[in-house]
Amino acid sequence: MSSPKSATRRTTLQALGAGAAGLAMPAIARAQDRPVRVGYAIARTGPWAAGAQVTQEPNFLLWADQQNAAGGLDVQGKRRKVELIGLDDRSEIETCIRSFEKLMGSDKVDLILPPWGSNANFALAPLANRHGYPMLAPTALSRKLIDMHLPYFFSFLQQPDRMMQALVDMLVAHDTKTIAILYMDDLFGLENFAALNAALKKTSIQVVERKGYPLGVKDLAPTLRTIKDQNPDAFIGITYPPDTILASKQSKEIGFNPKIFYASVGTAFPVYRSVIGAGIEGVSGMGSWNPKTSAGAKAYFDAHKAKFGKEPDRWASGHSWAAMEVLTQAVANAGLDRKALRDYIAKNEHPTIIGKVRFDGSENVATPGSVGQWQNGEFEVVWPQSMATSKLQTPKPGWA
Repeated sequence: MSSPKSATRRTTLQALGAGAAGLAMPAIARAQDRPVRVGYAIARTGPWAAGAQVTQEPNFLLWADQQNAAGGLDVQGKRRKVELIGLDDRSEIETCIRSFEKLMGSDKVDLILPPWGSNANFALAPLANRHGYPMLAPTALSRKLIDMHLPYFFSFLQQPDRMMQALVDMLVAHDTKTIAILYMDDLFGLENFAALNAALKKTSIQVVERKGYPLGVKDLAPTLRTIKDQNPDAFIGITYPPDTILASKQSKEIGFNPKIFYASVGTAFPVYRSVIGAGIEGVSGMGSWNPKTSAGAKAYFDAHKAKFGKEPDRWASGHSWAAMEVLTQAVANAGLDRKALRDYIAKNEHPTIIGKVRFDGSENVATPGSVGQWQNGEFEVVWPQSMATSKLQTPKPGWA
């Protein structure tokens, strides 16, 4: 039999325990009621901003609006409002890393969204992996990054070997004999250039010119004149958005109009159509979807246009929205535990507007390499034939 003293001590401990539980329950409830804090740093200024403000940040804003309009993000059956914490990385690697270090370290946001471009993703991915934050990247083209085998990093874009092999397959299928290559001298340009050269080795296509250029180039006319003199069947520009526009405008000015004119990134941007005008007809580049692709793609396209008064691009914008779809599905099923999120993303096949997405390590292996082309005001998918919305138009019409 217990003594009165031990009984009193047991009752006191039970009361203390009940009190602690009573205090803990409101704290848990408050945590479940607070917004889901989603942090990111992305280029709003500097040379990366042209791409980032077309392909990524608008999709972050649209996603948050849609989730909040539905009552909040579904976190395992409970709706919680989304709070975006967005910073300008100023197109600087150091600023990008410092911003994410704060978001993941001291701010301890619930989720992160990725920066724009291969360089920033390459720099950030190891840090996100170290902090244990799933990073769903829609604008990273880097086989080197995939080969780092970072378990928390997931890349949605088709990688350089897939994209360049699709391009070369298309060139071969359309009896291309000679090409000239212009490429950006950075991670994106160099990896795609290497992948293009590797794919070309299996063909009889002759490369008449290979020329790199630095970030921030202001004049490509001398190089384009040299290429024009070689009279290649196809021009391949592995270029960033401002340079894609520059190369196109200067090609028009000097009368360089090969049978196939391919340039990317930026060809699939609506602003490219606005700046180049009727001359866009027949221009090719990296692209993988458009409003014809699926009912989901059309719904996304219409929602984007309604919110921002402008269209999304027909390549990475779709992958960016697909990443938000996968994140939404993962949170609904796995909650906000980041390890559980990572495992759900890694182990499942995900329906998205670009089709089913499935990862082998960090790579989306379900989306094939592809090529798009401007035709009658739409950026059609023209290769491979299995996902094409139109046939390649060749030879390219003259610059209007």
